[in-house]
Amino acid sequence: DREQQLCDLFAEVLELPSVSVDDDFFALGGHSLLVMRLAGRVRAEWGVDLPVRAVFDTPTVAALLPKLAGATREPITARPRPARVPLSFAQQRLWFHYRLEGPDPTYNIPMAWRLRGPLDRAALTAAVRDVAERHESLRTVFPDVDGVPYQHVLGADAVRVTVHDDGDLAAAAEHAFALDREAPLRVDLFPAGPDEHVLLLLLHHIAGDEWSEEPLRRDLSIAYEARRADRAPSFRPLPVQYADFALWQRAQNLDDQVAGWRAVLAGLPDELELPADRPRPAEASHRGEIVDFTVPDRVARELRDLARGTGTSLFMVVQAAVAVLLTRLGAGTDIPLGSPVAGRPDAAVDDLVGFFVNTLVLRTDTGGDPSFRELLARVRETDLAAFDGQEVPFEHLVEVLNPVRSLGRHPLFQTMVSYLPGGGGAWRLGDLDGHPEPVGHRAAMFDLSFDFADAADGTGIDGTLEFGLDRWDPASARTLVDRLQRVLAAVAADPARAIGRIDVLAPDERATLLAADHGPVPAGSIVDLFEAQRAATPSATALVSGGRGWTFDELDDWSARLAGALAAAGVGRGDLVSLATARPLTVPAILGVLKSGAAYLPLDAYQPAERIAGILADAAPVMLVATEGVDVPWSGRRLTVGAELPEAPHERVAVRADDPAYVIYT
Repeated sequence: DREQQLCDLFAEVLELPSVSVDDDFFALGGHSLLVMRLAGRVRAEWGVDLPVRAVFDTPTVAALLPKLAGATREPITARPRPARVPLSFAQQRLWFHYRLEGPDPTYNIPMAWRLRGPLDRAALTAAVRDVAERHESLRTVFPDVDGVPYQHVLGADAVRVTVHDDGDLAAAAEHAFALDREAPLRVDLFPAGPDEHVLLLLLHHIAGDEWSEEPLRRDLSIAYEARRADRAPSFRPLPVQYADFALWQRAQNLDDQVAGWRAVLAGLPDELELPADRPRPAEASHRGEIVDFTVPDRVARELRDLARGTGTSLFMVVQAAVAVLLTRLGAGTDIPLGSPVAGRPDAAVDDLVGFFVNTLVLRTDTGGDPSFRELLARVRETDLAAFDGQEVPFEHLVEVLNPVRSLGRHPLFQTMVSYLPGGGGAWRLGDLDGHPEPVGHRAAMFDLSFDFADAADGTGIDGTLEFGLDRWDPASARTLVDRLQRVLAAVAADPARAIGRIDVLAPDERATLLAADHGPVPAGSIVDLFEAQRAATPSATALVSGGRGWTFDELDDWSARLAGALAAAGVGRGDLVSLATARPLTVPAILGVLKSGAAYLPLDAYQPAERIAGILADAAPVMLVATEGVDVPWSGRRLTVGAELPEAPHERVAVRADDPAYVIYT
């Protein structure tokens, strides 16, 4: 009986008539999102948790059933509500953004459909009211008391249909919601000709997510058909509302999962350095555009075969490919990528419109120049551990980890990767044929977002790159897509190839770069060039660092004093001096070492002491120059410097252009 029940759950999730005990979940079309939906069904039926890893390791009913045991967890149920229902963690982040920035369209989710056929406007108006009545989230506003927000549910009449006889669809999609007093769903209707309309469902993210579109459209269609027949819709009752989920979420003890995430993300880079067109602004504008692309059919088939042969998912394959691309572009080997998960931990919320989606940080280690197959094995382990810790809200994780914040970038990661199964491009509202209508709304939450989806034929792969205009031009974004296509083709053809041998450049790009005329090499060393500029503009600003400005004369004087002190200690041409200097003295110290004729070895005092000690032991510098308060493990000669240095005689050293300038450990 238990086997049959689990077979039925497999079939329900996979939308198949039947599944046998030996059928492979993934061979039947399963993927990561469906695994999580299966886990919700199992939890609802039997009250036990189903780890995502278990399905990947044992994807048949016969092998999986023995693993369905263990701790039960409190289900999501309707519960008594306090006078003020708190926001979920995800809602609270968007509310904070709203209080900081005011109403703006950044978090709008526009869904536009061109409907062909005779539309019953009265039935549509009544159906919208029915759907708003069914889903409290669509009519919830977020006032606050003393800065503490709460959910306040309005009546169904708060959501209305507005007809625009002469309207602008793109402008309507840019509506800025006043979240503390305005329902987060707007319905706009644009007549487009005889028996033709464009319907815009504009949902603010605080009330819904991408997975909410399916129940929203389904319920609207059911209600519209019923109202056309002059009757109320016969919905299947919803077991809970979004407020119940928020209360349930706030009551969870996530300490163990948080501890796991803290260990996994320790030492995560604040941001990845990529070759962008512009430096990061102090505050992101969130303006974006997209580049569409299609993975060639042959490559798509080979990638699917690779996923099946390695016990991974297609999402893991494309995630690993994006990590390879970023590494090959110079981002390093510690690649944090964000990825959305449905965030619906219980079957009770599967049919609910609401903001459930959660974001996972998938830390991808590309170090050691592994083969792509080896990298994929690493990604599998990382992702399965992350999936089993997915109930920690991203917003809560950011609060706990408290990374360095910036209004110019997203915390913990700046590149997103997602993979969604194909959803089809048509919709029927009653007897009306509906097809997606481009809206033109473009917002970029991240620097880069690589989004993949099954093509309509079920075998191909479609993709989009959403990119922030703050940093990239459209031509550069297209180049990124072209380079990703080369990575995908290379790993599909030969997954045993080392990722360091995957070429992201097109042959003509390589030829152009190698043939480029970069102009004549300047005569003399960097010291010669600096002194020539100082002589030309002694009072001009040469450097601004750590809040201090230096003229060329001031920079020349300080660096000359350091060079004199080094010379007095016997440091000269061919020697190596290590630097552990904090701003604003880092650049002046570099220049002072170069003036002495020596080369410099920069140290990052925030790195582990063992690594610094290893660098110093290997490089064997003749002296360490450090600013006060910077502590590094060094028993050799040390010179401590500050903003003021004593006068020190300095005879100009004839530094040659081919002398060593610096030594770097990467």
